[in-house]
Amino acid sequence: MGHLTRRTFTAVAAGAAIGSLALTRAGAATPPGGGDPEPDTTPGERAAWRPEGELRGVWIASVNNGDWPSKPGQSAEQVRSELRALFDDAARWNLNTVFLQVRPTADAFWPSPHEPWSSWLTGVQGADPGWDPLAFAVEEAHARGLALHAWFNPYRIANHDDPARLAADHPARRNPGWVVRYGGGLYYNPGIPEVRRFTQEAMIHAAENYAIDGVHWDDYFYPYPVAGEEFDDAEAFAEYGGDFDDLGEWRRNNVNLLVREMHERVKAVRADLAFGISPFGVWRNRGTDPAGSDTRSLQAYDELFADTRGWVRNGWMDYVVPQLYWHIGLAAADYAKLVPWWSEVCAGTGVRLIVGEAMYKVGDAAQPDAWQDPAELSRHLTLAAEAPEVTGHVFFAASQVKADPLGAMSRVYEDHYR
Repeated sequence: MGHLTRRTFTAVAAGAAIGSLALTRAGAATPPGGGDPEPDTTPGERAAWRPEGELRGVWIASVNNGDWPSKPGQSAEQVRSELRALFDDAARWNLNTVFLQVRPTADAFWPSPHEPWSSWLTGVQGADPGWDPLAFAVEEAHARGLALHAWFNPYRIANHDDPARLAADHPARRNPGWVVRYGGGLYYNPGIPEVRRFTQEAMIHAAENYAIDGVHWDDYFYPYPVAGEEFDDAEAFAEYGGDFDDLGEWRRNNVNLLVREMHERVKAVRADLAFGISPFGVWRNRGTDPAGSDTRSLQAYDELFADTRGWVRNGWMDYVVPQLYWHIGLAAADYAKLVPWWSEVCAGTGVRLIVGEAMYKVGDAAQPDAWQDPAELSRHLTLAAEAPEVTGHVFFAASQVKADPLGAMSRVYEDHYR
């Protein structure tokens, strides 16, 4: 969600920062006129969440301490108190789903047998905090009637390029051949089969051991392009490329395998466990492909090697949350054109369409005039309601939702969620 967070990445062509299902608990009821659904299970119980109703969600980013924890190395009680406050805030706005980032940089916010404890939690990668944040998060979310989707980043290792700064027993240090330096960061190489299997194991462990309601990925597969740099996977292509003559096709196939196999593994854990992805909002431009959107932007298919439209059409996920972080009327990437395009893509697939919304842009002086209008996001929800496949929205990110810039979240609440 941005090279560091979605707040810090600028999409080149669109000139904008990039970027679960409305899963209502079976048997829960929302009181007329608003209010929170009454939980029908005890906290922490593995509940059945059915894909009906409207999703009202928020992303809670841990990378760079974007939303939570506010800084590394705090006491357990401080960290727990901050998360309770964010969940209370979600319930106050009548939201029903939280997307909590628990594997931001090839690390973990739970006692993982595969990867070290996150430095964003303890301040020192690999340092045991003495408690289990994911177990706590599931219990606290469910106690408030909130679904919790565990948000993972598959291939990002670090936002620096020095392996020596990683924990001594980090898998990337034990397997240096898995690692690619690129753009000032470290990434696992998606073209190595052992890497694909390992990252799946690291993520599925949380699904197997916690009562989470969804497995959620963001928009990072192959990293966003950096001018003047090449992602160095030539050796992996030579060894594993097989019958592929084209590097791009091979890279797309690597990501396709990751997505398809992970969907199968999630469903093997629990049939009602949701699997969803929040990709960059443009698959391909119409000028490149007649099936593409009427946009002039970076293309996930060509530059991230992520065939996001193909994943939907193949049913390799339960829901998709395209990051439509652009205002209505933007020439390069118009929200009003992208919503119906995604709706058409999802039609007849059984994949639910949830729209990612850029709360972080509201009131930002660096953004165009549209984002200085407190009603812009409310208009997004009004417009999206006309698209037959849209069944909810997720806001990035929790800090901005809590801050309510320009009263924009209040406007969304009054117009749509009250």
